[in-house]
Amino acid sequence: MISPEPLESAEQISDIAFAFMGSKALFTALHVGLFTALADEGAELDIVADRTGLDPDRATTLLTALASLGLVECAGGTYRNSPAAESFLVNGRKYDFGDYLRLQIDKQMYPFLTQLEGALTGELDPEQVSSYADWFSDPKEARLYSESQHAGSLGPGRSLARTVDLSAARKMLDVGGGTGAFSISLCKAYPELTSTVLDFPNVVKVGEDFVKAAGLSERISFQGGNALENEWPAPVDVVLMSYLFSGVPGETIPGLVRKAMEVLSPGGHFIVHDFMVGDDRTGPKLAALWQLQHVAFNPQAKSITGGFVSSLMKDAGFADIEVSEMIPGMTMMVRGVKPRT
Repeated sequence: MISPEPLESAEQISDIAFAFMGSKALFTALHVGLFTALADEGAELDIVADRTGLDPDRATTLLTALASLGLVECAGGTYRNSPAAESFLVNGRKYDFGDYLRLQIDKQMYPFLTQLEGALTGELDPEQVSSYADWFSDPKEARLYSESQHAGSLGPGRSLARTVDLSAARKMLDVGGGTGAFSISLCKAYPELTSTVLDFPNVVKVGEDFVKAAGLSERISFQGGNALENEWPAPVDVVLMSYLFSGVPGETIPGLVRKAMEVLSPGGHFIVHDFMVGDDRTGPKLAALWQLQHVAFNPQAKSITGGFVSSLMKDAGFADIEVSEMIPGMTMMVRGVKPRT
């Protein structure tokens, strides 16, 4: 990994310090449907204001901020989405992940950052320390998180299906698999594959609807429970853990790797996908920031690297271990195989 250049000016520091303003501009635009209002041909200010319900002066201020960020363009009095905003932030587009940003990131993750200092210093009120088990015991929070995460996981799921050959696999265990987005993508790619998704009961309720809509209810089933406490179905040909390591206490990760070895059939695949930084710990930036964010509500979270996960797999007995990038600059995948003898 190439280390980022050290900062040399106050302006560069300010860019980092004020980045939260850009984040809120993006989130707010999504909440009022601004990118959808500009879809296809774009629109003039009065039309944007009418479609979003914003006061024209406020709409102008928001549009100006978005233009400065490169999210929208303005020419001849007409505002248009940037190519990226048109592809990924317009409601209903094939690769739209706006709900993931405006619901999960803005409404759930972003507020936790106000307690980051206390989490890092150990001064966080115990009542503010949480876990996904506690968080998802609330059906409303579980549904909000799960529905938005589903939109953000379908794309990586398709990428995984193109990267790993699972043509010989028949049974998969998707540990902490949420709404089954990865299972849906993989089962669509491999018609002989079935999957069991293990996740919290309130998440399972949401996932069953997504699987039904995908027409895969006969091939994807759910088991409600806590991956750290409940029994796992066995034997299986694939164990997938996506975004699981970043959401559990660091001390539990080695046990999860060993458990995967136990339930896999000989020759089975173990796949870990998560926010991982390089072994030199200089980035990538997005992965590093995601890991820091998780500490805000789970002070026991561990900053993991591809090398760390690989070493755990090796210690557990896995072979043919490979590390690769999944979402550029954000997530990595580590995979290994249980030896046949």
